[in-house]
Amino acid sequence: MKRILILISFLFIIVKTGFTQSHILVKKWATDTLLKTPESVLYDEKGKFLYVSNIDGTPDGKDGKGSVGKVGLDGKILVVDWVKGLNAPKGMGLYKNKLYVADLTEVVVIDVVKARIIKRIPVEKSVFLNDITIDRHGVVYVSDTRGFKVYKIENDKEVTALLENLKAPNGLLAVGDDLLVLDKGMLFKMLPGGQLFTIAEGMDPSTDGVEMVKPNEYIVSCWAGIIYYIDARGGKQTLLDTRTEKINSADIGYDARNRILYVPTFYKNGIVAYEVK
Repeated sequence: MKRILILISFLFIIVKTGFTQSHILVKKWATDTLLKTPESVLYDEKGKFLYVSNIDGTPDGKDGKGSVGKVGLDGKILVVDWVKGLNAPKGMGLYKNKLYVADLTEVVVIDVVKARIIKRIPVEKSVFLNDITIDRHGVVYVSDTRGFKVYKIENDKEVTALLENLKAPNGLLAVGDDLLVLDKGMLFKMLPGGQLFTIAEGMDPSTDGVEMVKPNEYIVSCWAGIIYYIDARGGKQTLLDTRTEKINSADIGYDARNRILYVPTFYKNGIVAYEVK
């Protein structure tokens, strides 16, 4: 009878939470606090380093103080201001030798070989461009959190509104032909007709970054300081909660091969690396 009760309790927990496997984050290192309000981190598998966007001011400040820096995979800061002259830069995406950066109302394109800005793509009527993802064809998707839209950019010039009337879209992730969207505590997949299919819900409303761990399983960060693991059934497990320490967890980066998660701490001016187990 005791065994049956334990089994029933276990099944009840699975049904209630929707989560069947536990994961943990193991801290590997943290950078010095020399970065300048880092909002996003992007793993460069080819270069074996991290790109970091430095807001260096207010999140909506059009002041030209923003920059992109580089950090080594050992946690050593290679250069804080690798490319300067941006306005509160946030999400980034890499396609071939071009780094695309969401920069308030435009997308900045950086030649990574020459380390210089080669183009600025204005997004008309945008308010607060936030995250970027790029699909396998080189199409760029960028979220406008305060404009409640997701835009699509083709050929570095053709800008169209892809999704509208959202609540507070932020994190984006292109997976094959699918586009995943974080919108105020919910994770959606955009269907071919433009409808949104719910993958997970009930997260903190400050959902920020999303990375795929393996097919249909994701890690989601929330700016408030929470990181979730989302399983294939949409169940969620809290991996990290640093709200009491007032440490933010902004737009994450991920090394899928080595299962290393990189978390920018925003006002704490650093990046923390964790192994996902």
